[in-house]
Amino acid sequence: MEKRNIAIIAHVDHGKTTLVDEILKFSGTFRDNEDLTDVSMDSNQLEKERGITILAKTTAINYKNYRINIMDTPGHADFGGEVERIMNMVDGVLLVVDAYEGTMPQTRFVLKKALEAKARPIVVINKVDKESARCAEVVDEVLDLFIELGADEDQLDFPVVYASAVNGTSSLSDDLSTQKPGFEELLDLIISEIPAPSGDPNSDLQFQPALLDYNDYVGRIGVGRIHNGKLKVGQMVSCVRLDGTIKQFRVQKLFGYLGLKRIEIEEAEAGDICAVAGLADISVGETLCEVGKEKALPVLHIDEPTLQMTFGVNTSPFCGRDGKLLTARKIEERLNRELQKDVSLRVQPNDSESWIVSGRGELHLSILIENMRREGFELQVSKPAVIIREEDGIKQEPYEELQIECPEDSVGSVIEELGHRGAIMDNMTSQNGQTRLLYTIPSRGLIGFTTMFMTMTKGYGIINHTFKEYRPMTTVEIGERKLGVLVSMENGKSTAYALGGLEDRGIMFIEPGVEVYEGMIVGEHTRDNDLAVNVVKGKNLTNVRASGSDHTVVLKRPRPITLEYALDYINSDELVEVTPNSIRLRKKVLNTIERKKLDARK
Repeated sequence: MEKRNIAIIAHVDHGKTTLVDEILKFSGTFRDNEDLTDVSMDSNQLEKERGITILAKTTAINYKNYRINIMDTPGHADFGGEVERIMNMVDGVLLVVDAYEGTMPQTRFVLKKALEAKARPIVVINKVDKESARCAEVVDEVLDLFIELGADEDQLDFPVVYASAVNGTSSLSDDLSTQKPGFEELLDLIISEIPAPSGDPNSDLQFQPALLDYNDYVGRIGVGRIHNGKLKVGQMVSCVRLDGTIKQFRVQKLFGYLGLKRIEIEEAEAGDICAVAGLADISVGETLCEVGKEKALPVLHIDEPTLQMTFGVNTSPFCGRDGKLLTARKIEERLNRELQKDVSLRVQPNDSESWIVSGRGELHLSILIENMRREGFELQVSKPAVIIREEDGIKQEPYEELQIECPEDSVGSVIEELGHRGAIMDNMTSQNGQTRLLYTIPSRGLIGFTTMFMTMTKGYGIINHTFKEYRPMTTVEIGERKLGVLVSMENGKSTAYALGGLEDRGIMFIEPGVEVYEGMIVGEHTRDNDLAVNVVKGKNLTNVRASGSDHTVVLKRPRPITLEYALDYINSDELVEVTPNSIRLRKKVLNTIERKKLDARK
């Protein structure tokens, strides 16, 4: 059976996962009586909720006597490292582009990696059924992008398929009337346009893991492509480590892919994408070879982390009320388990009860925190901080490329805010009442900006950013919140009477009847200083009644606090307390008097 290996790349929310799901259904990979209501490549609960792909996934279909291996890649820049490594496993890419939005920053980022790896592209214009679709202009945009990224002549001559993944229809023409159910033309194009994987099954074995998986029974699993030779269960192989040393081990299990299932296989050969278990600490970029015939493949590049946070044991007075997993040992075990499958994560001990966790961005780290919270962990985390590095005695910080689309009436406030955050404008264009802004901004300047941006644009803005490079550190003070907070000075339950009296002081984060503790942040102050407040005070009850004074307190709705908002919001002297049922903001120093003494010293 001949093989084709392709990756599907796209910007967030351009429909690549839906497309893969529809191709799986069309190809007859599932039984007639199989329940397809919950079939989706986004198998993780968080992926389903957020509608984004977080983990790269492998699937395969059989079509016309061909085995087509498909890699669904994350579209978010925080997971760009995986995309880069996947390009070494495939020979072609399906570039999925929204028929209205066109090419976006992450499309550019991922496509650049694909073109550098000399992958053959097929462009899929998705969502052509939308009234706002502008297929011809989008194809021109894609061509311009290919030229800008230095595509060669072969890559520029790309075929285009027009599809509506949601409806399960496709066509080779942008005329809506030609859309027909199924993806036969797309799959035929994959077979005719994408080259067969190179590699000789009769040559010496070379297998390189590009992704990691983890299983409690067999430990770490390396997922990659066999470049040359054959691999069998029970075979003794040599692993050429990243430092050049060699370790021999026996292949315990081999896994292949069909549909959404990972199936055990006995043997795989050159061109196959498979998963290998047997070496407890196998790592991305190492090479498996036959014993005595060790010939390493070029080491794969792994994106370095740009952001770090401190994870610590929960020290609040409410510790242990919600979660079951509280101790330092349990948290450390969990972080080490995450390290087994996430090569872009770094964990260093900070003290006996906290760790510095580094990742590629806020989303990368907040998803780890959210997963831990759902598993029953309680922890406290600090404000995200960028990783500063030093070169030739000069401090350098990460910079990002930022692209913004927003209505014209909110452009002024967005430009002003970005000016305060050290951003440099590269380009600005306006069309149909929408303005597109291109900026280069220090990563620090983006911390806490997304929430503010959504408020400024009343939710109509689109914001995207990708890591660009390290540059000398800017002297502009950025990344701290301007307004102060309202901090509880008592323990107890909040009352409507107390909250009603504080409404003119700022915006509340809590409702009446919520348990609070001293040092917990209960609202945002209208001024730039912090204010200690009493939210548990009850009304003094007397037996004297006066007409009109006993009216009902009507409170404004409190501001909802999500995990991402909390991480964006806090300052460096504050923490987010994360438990399975609650997300609370608190000061690092809970005692009001101690905190005032510290402020006086500053």
